Amino acid sequence: MRAFFATALTTLLLGSLPALAQQAADSVAPEIGTAQTKKQAGTPVRGKKWMVAIANPYAAQAAADVLRSDGSAIDAAVAAQLVLGLVEPQSSGLGGGAFLVYFDAESGKLTTLDGRETAPAAATPRLFQNQAGEPLKFYDAVVGGRSVGTPGTPALLEEMHARWGKQPWDKLFAPAKQLATQGFVVSPRLEALVELDQVRLSVHPKTAAYFLPDGEPLKAGSTLKNPAYAETLARLSKNGAKEGFYGGETAKSVVATVGSFTANPGLLNLSDLANYQTRERKPVCSDYQEVSVCGMGPPSSGALTVGQILGIAGNFDLKELGPENPESWRIVGDASRLAFADRGRYMADSDFVPMPTKGLLKPDYLSARADLLDSEDGMAMTGDAVTPGDPSWDHAAVDYADDVSLELPSTTHFAIVDSQGNAVSMTSTIENAFGSRLMVGGFLLNNELTDFSFKSHDNGVPIANRVEPGKRPRSSMAPTIVMKDGKPVLVIGSPGGSRIIGYVAKTIIAYLDWGMDIQAAISSPHLVNRFGTYDLEENTDAANLAPELEKLGYEVKIRDLNSGLHGIAIENGELIGGADPRREGIVLAE
Repeated sequence: MRAFFATALTTLLLGSLPALAQQAADSVAPEIGTAQTKKQAGTPVRGKKWMVAIANPYAAQAAADVLRSDGSAIDAAVAAQLVLGLVEPQSSGLGGGAFLVYFDAESGKLTTLDGRETAPAAATPRLFQNQAGEPLKFYDAVVGGRSVGTPGTPALLEEMHARWGKQPWDKLFAPAKQLATQGFVVSPRLEALVELDQVRLSVHPKTAAYFLPDGEPLKAGSTLKNPAYAETLARLSKNGAKEGFYGGETAKSVVATVGSFTANPGLLNLSDLANYQTRERKPVCSDYQEVSVCGMGPPSSGALTVGQILGIAGNFDLKELGPENPESWRIVGDASRLAFADRGRYMADSDFVPMPTKGLLKPDYLSARADLLDSEDGMAMTGDAVTPGDPSWDHAAVDYADDVSLELPSTTHFAIVDSQGNAVSMTSTIENAFGSRLMVGGFLLNNELTDFSFKSHDNGVPIANRVEPGKRPRSSMAPTIVMKDGKPVLVIGSPGGSRIIGYVAKTIIAYLDWGMDIQAAISSPHLVNRFGTYDLEENTDAANLAPELEKLGYEVKIRDLNSGLHGIAIENGELIGGADPRREGIVLAE
């Protein structure tokens, strides 16, 4: 193990490029937090047969009912996602995209499926620039059709069900159809989010009519019906994704809505929808302690960046230091800054740009990066030294400029393990809260294209995450399955924009190094450092570390850090689940 230098000299100070990234990250408010609950905050849920940990009680119940009737984890995931798109519309739905990490118990194989949205064929690198070539302001780009990519969630649900589902496709739609027709009770969280965003929600007639009936925001406790969503589900369940969503009436409505928003029209057309396909990707796995931490590869930066944080921090004895020691957070925070520097330069859709994927996780590369945290003559001595590393490439190296694109936390995550031992870790999104604010067929359309860089080049050097036709924007979603001896031991993930990466890494460290049970690990305070400023979760013990971190030289900001972690640990044949008390999710099990 390495020696520790808990002095100001070993603190990575905020540099010029990270300063731009920090300003971008803080320039737009994320999906707000709502009052934290104490449900399950202290005691994890335990089960022997099956378990679901899902972001909304309606969706959790739908998944649990599927498992009780001998459905598979995939069947339960389909039912859950369809309900989430109704009851948690600000976060995910048929108009967005998702990533699936799936362990199949019979084959022992881990598979990842990419249902990320794609840019229209007519998109150009100047999609989010004004006539002078300057980047648009964020919400000028978001609200309207310009930001809408081809949705991937319907195709992903159909693909995963075709591969691993047991129950009939149309049967899995029944819970969501019933709730859409008969109505569901509006939660306090949804009320608060609608009230905060009512100005933007009012710009499109169908969106305003649904979320602002009679010109007033939805009220918690009221019953909300969505017959248009029930009709969309009926077409999708009867005709399948190709004809029931990517063709026919739904596709025509999507394209018409995107193109007719005159204030900010988009480029999506019928051929973009007809040509959409999910992608099977090779899982990205990184070794940590005695386990393998596996997740989604590019276009997601999640598994790579989580793996880099763990790979750098794993050179130090975090177990011995413990969760209350500022030295632990110096190591984790600075490991995160180094990983985010690599993320900003190298990570994008690898179908379009070469990437040093293997090199970014090589132990010798991560050890060299860890040296920068542990040396008096390393990067910590200069204020602008947080720069990307020089990983090895599988092919000729490519020069990229750094990207500072935004990615905001309107997303959901759920974990499911069935009685056969199959495991689902799935994160889905429409990007910003309420996406593009365009509603069609009872669901919201994403604004996922704003996850691309608004600039295509910097001083003549291309940015890897630039807009290109058919390309998938970089994501931070990090659905994760931790493996040991060929079997899952932890199924975890979170919403939270680019902070997803820090939330997931922290939870894995808390569970594996600090011996917390999964509920305690999820509930433990957030401390996240992406670009230099150390974000500490308000109203938690994290705020107590502010003086010590400031002594080390950090700029500290105490703020709401609203994750939505949901996880299942598998220990000696027992399922142990946790739900994030910062949101409204629950764990159900037998």
